[in-house]
Amino acid sequence: MREALRGLTTRGRSFLAAGGAAALSALILGEKDLLRVAVLLAILPLLAAAYVGRSRYKLACSRSLEPHRVQVGASSRVILRLQNLSRLPTGTLLLEDRLPYALGSRPRVVLERLGAHQASSVAYTVRADVRGRYEVGPLVVRLTDPFGLCELSRSFPSVDRLTVIPQVVPLPSVRLVGEYTGTGDSRARSVAVHGEDDAATREYRRGDDLRRVHWKSTARVGELMVRREEQPWESRATVVLDTRQHGHRGEGPTSSFEWAVSAAASIAVHLRAAGYKLRLVTDGTIDVDAAEAGGEGALLDHLAEVKLSPRGDVGLLVERVRRRSDGGLVIAVLGGLEPGETELLAALRGNNATCIAVLVDTSTWLNLAPEARVEADAAREAAALGLLSSGWRVVGAAHGDKLPALWPQAARGSQGFAYRATMAETVAGTLGVAR
Repeated sequence: MREALRGLTTRGRSFLAAGGAAALSALILGEKDLLRVAVLLAILPLLAAAYVGRSRYKLACSRSLEPHRVQVGASSRVILRLQNLSRLPTGTLLLEDRLPYALGSRPRVVLERLGAHQASSVAYTVRADVRGRYEVGPLVVRLTDPFGLCELSRSFPSVDRLTVIPQVVPLPSVRLVGEYTGTGDSRARSVAVHGEDDAATREYRRGDDLRRVHWKSTARVGELMVRREEQPWESRATVVLDTRQHGHRGEGPTSSFEWAVSAAASIAVHLRAAGYKLRLVTDGTIDVDAAEAGGEGALLDHLAEVKLSPRGDVGLLVERVRRRSDGGLVIAVLGGLEPGETELLAALRGNNATCIAVLVDTSTWLNLAPEARVEADAAREAAALGLLSSGWRVVGAAHGDKLPALWPQAARGSQGFAYRATMAETVAGTLGVAR
């Protein structure tokens, strides 16, 4: 009863105060009718508190999200099912599901009555414009009387998680000319054929036959290495995402980094659909193999939470890629680069891998003065020239560009890229003369 009295609403407390004032006035004036009114005003909130306080309902709640993984800007439907497990019917119930700020305001739903062992379902939608994982819940049920004089809260501890992944756009099917498998078109060859006995080895993985351990390479590297020359040729691709904070510009959902994350997700999903065994690498803590069933979901879940790294380093990124490199296709979504960083990226071409860079012109996410724009363009052209001269294919991306329109450029042959390299040298020389 004490808990119920503490749950009196402003209306209930006003009734009590009005009843007390009327009773005092009735005693002073000797008005019995006013005293009856005072008793009525005072007893109503007390009866409401007693009604709500004795309502020891046994309620069960379940929640489902359809779907539990959505893209940025899409909506998910949340379905709440509440069941009365007791023999007593409930009073009016106010349901409030707690949501983080990014998913919008907290939904409130009123259930007038639930009979004995009766269940009822309510639904609402949530929408997020920012990537991440969000907790939906817990559900708070507010019990109240018909007059709204008393209100008590009950909370269910269970929560569900909604994953908001980056926007994935479909890409046109193009032939990524470069390295091939033995049977398919536009495939990446994962078997090294350099002629050395230990060139066709890789890191030991759980489940590998111990008879395939290559002890010479194991002794030199310091960890178990196994032969892979008997493996069938297969398509492998590594998607690299640049998360260096100083390499991107802009803030929030419209920043260059969000464009890069969406591009990496779209490329990864496209390559998975094309049959590639995929790996995602960032210079943070993410190194995901998406080769098995369900790998695409795991990859997108990681991209939902990837963030800018204030201590990002291209050298660390290259080291991560080469540490478990099985050859094949390397597609890197890169921000702004400095000359020394392009030299580090050139090392990924050491094993003649096909390397494609989606070079994001992050300066276009800023309103620069004409002088600053010239310097930014010169830096971008120098970075593109450095990658092109080391054998990379470069696809430029500026603010407002759509990846599906840029993607066919990745399929250009070596002559097309050589022509672009020549043009880049001409532009760079012109800028140098202008200075």
